[in-house]
Amino acid sequence: MKIAFTTKTGEMIDMHFGQADCFHVWEVGPDEAHYLETVSVGMHGNDEEDRISARASILSDCAVVYTMQIGGPAAAKLIAKRIHPMKTNVEVGLKESIERMQEVLRGNPPPWLRKAMNKDLIGSFMDED
Repeated sequence: MKIAFTTKTGEMIDMHFGQADCFHVWEVGPDEAHYLETVSVGMHGNDEEDRISARASILSDCAVVYTMQIGGPAAAKLIAKRIHPMKTNVEVGLKESIERMQEVLRGNPPPWLRKAMNKDLIGSFMDED
């Protein structure tokens, strides 16, 4: 599944969702994980609502977004697009977070994570039509 991270350097989850200029996107599975791309937010309107919508749109193929902080309206907009926000509250190592996610994937993932994992499967079925 695709996971986006708010990070300045690619090493730490160290940015607020609303202040991130870009997101590092990784493909993460139970046994493998690799960096895919960095997606830039760009300029999208002058108000907060437009900026939140732009971020949610560029992340629409991600199942999870790891961020240090996220406001309620932004989290709600992600959830509406079936993207699960994960708030760390403090700076956390990006690779460490991926490894923890992989441990959960290898075990018995909670229902919300199983749904997030299935998001990619549903998307790949839709692409075949």
